[in-house]
Amino acid sequence: MLTNFANTLEMLDPTHKFYGLIGAVAALLLIASIVGWALKRQLLAKNNPSEKSLKLINNLISRVNAWWVMVAILIIAFLAGKLGTIILFGFISYFALREFMTLTPTRAGDHRTLSLAFFLLIPLHYYLIYTDWYGLFSVLIPVYAFLLMPSISVLAQDTEHFLERAAKIQWGVMISIYCISHAPALLLLPITNFEGQNTLLLFYFLLIVQLSDVLQYVFGNLFGKTKVAPVVSPNKTLEGLIGGGLSTILVGTGLWWITPFTPLQSAGMATVIVIMGFLGGLVMSAIKRSLGAKDWGDMIEGHGGMLDRMDSVSFAAPVFFHLVRYYFTP
Repeated sequence: MLTNFANTLEMLDPTHKFYGLIGAVAALLLIASIVGWALKRQLLAKNNPSEKSLKLINNLISRVNAWWVMVAILIIAFLAGKLGTIILFGFISYFALREFMTLTPTRAGDHRTLSLAFFLLIPLHYYLIYTDWYGLFSVLIPVYAFLLMPSISVLAQDTEHFLERAAKIQWGVMISIYCISHAPALLLLPITNFEGQNTLLLFYFLLIVQLSDVLQYVFGNLFGKTKVAPVVSPNKTLEGLIGGGLSTILVGTGLWWITPFTPLQSAGMATVIVIMGFLGGLVMSAIKRSLGAKDWGDMIEGHGGMLDRMDSVSFAAPVFFHLVRYYFTP
């Protein structure tokens, strides 16, 4: 019976799969909204609700409300097709890079280099995805841009902290543009026996990486005791990583039918996404701490800035992209 059900899911039209996933995500968000409202109402009914509990519930409600908006924007972009999705991620890279450079001190001699990054690299890099030009997409930033950007900066003849400034700009470009762009780059992969369904694979990736963050947050708040890296990220716990990670892997395994993977392969891919997303969150938190900041920004209520929401994506996307390209394309 389970085999027949699995075969039925796999044979569904891609459009039906997509709308089914949208419905499932909307149902989960609706449940989360109801739970948040009920918990807050129950808490306020007490005579003296604790400030910590009230803060936690308000943060949960803010996060869920923000997720409604983010999911709606993502769905609209997906429905707009490949161009709409690429434009959305182009803006994501723009805002992420702006947050990174806002927290990272630069000098007047870097302004031309920053203009190159914002107004040439972002549109050009995403244009390469739109035109399926993988060869140049893979080397534009880590080869040509990384050599060109310090060359432009050096013409300003400002040598004060030159290496530090050049490294900060290159790291910001690498994370905010190159790494994040590997998510929509999934659309250009010619996956065997998966023609016309790459949007589902992108949906799968984003769902797993974001669900991992959410479930690690939930398990950490409910059961977390053992800090993984208290100096870097006090809220990340071993219990949150294990509970949230395993739950996410189970979900990823169950969603194999929207991917080119078998259930076992889907479990493996979900594991890679969870691990790389966790490492990405830690590394980006360490950078924030070194800059004396709690969040990258305040663009998304309850979440912080764009980079706070995309830190896991930035590490997981390139690894997931190249695993799929190596093992599942001709």
